[in-house]
Amino acid sequence: MPLLLPSVALIFGLILLVWSADRFVDGAAVTARYAGMPPLLIGMVVIGFGTSAPELVVSAISASQGNPGLAMGNAYGSNISNIALILGLTALISPITVKSGVLRKEVPILLAVTLLGVVLLFDLTLSRVDAWILLLAFSVVMGWSIWHGLRNRQDSLTGDIDSMLEENSMSLGRALTWLLVGVLLLIVSSRILVWGAVEIARGFGVSDLIIGLTVVAIGTSLPELASALAAIRKGEHDLAIGNVIGSNLFNTLAVVGIAGAISPMKIGAEVLYRDSLLMVLLTLALFMIRPGDSGQKQISRTQGLLLLTIYISYSGYLISKVLGVL
Repeated sequence: MPLLLPSVALIFGLILLVWSADRFVDGAAVTARYAGMPPLLIGMVVIGFGTSAPELVVSAISASQGNPGLAMGNAYGSNISNIALILGLTALISPITVKSGVLRKEVPILLAVTLLGVVLLFDLTLSRVDAWILLLAFSVVMGWSIWHGLRNRQDSLTGDIDSMLEENSMSLGRALTWLLVGVLLLIVSSRILVWGAVEIARGFGVSDLIIGLTVVAIGTSLPELASALAAIRKGEHDLAIGNVIGSNLFNTLAVVGIAGAISPMKIGAEVLYRDSLLMVLLTLALFMIRPGDSGQKQISRTQGLLLLTIYISYSGYLISKVLGVL
């Protein structure tokens, strides 16, 4: 059973990755609170970065080891999973009400950077120049987030962040310990995960892009899924959708940008006409959030079911490509 060890490595790597990402986010958020950072800024920057740390580390290691398809598939696959799977499943459980004015302003920004990322891939190449353009755009978005986080301290998202921080109360020493442990285990688990994913792709004779878009993308999106379900259970709806928007911003700009800066890559045409197109359409779908019975904008159960159906159909198509090879 030549694929037994890679399969075990993939599963173990995913479990360790999710656990370490959770520890990293908790440690980073509490450390930031001790440093005096406003709650809204913690939510928009620290938690957004933390929940995208798995994608960042996995894609960086994939690119450095000469597996660009896995890096790109992980980033774009996670974006698709975040909207279609996570928001779809979460809204199906409980309609997501969006109160935050900051989040409403972030959706157009997310669409703009998503389109930027797609335009840069029109020549089917992610060059170092393209990567640095993405990283420059990332610095601009982070600057805007910091400015808004300092300026809009009374936004409704602040209450959700405050509640989360109170539940994760710990000493500064413990927070720093979890921060360090989380970073170290993120790197270790990502290396294990990447090795297992690449070996499985080779064993099945499929591209590492497909593995990145499916198994790895779902795995690295698990922190966002866990955060969203926990937030909805506690009525912290803005935090649930905020994690998804923030994660997609990080994936599109920082994750792809760092991977491209490490190793420029050729892009298959299917990334443009299949994966990028779906990612753009799902981002556009966020503009279709309508006012609910309370007059506040929300993602209804019907819309959640539609998003989930789209994700299942997309995943089914990708799986059929694998079975077609077999």
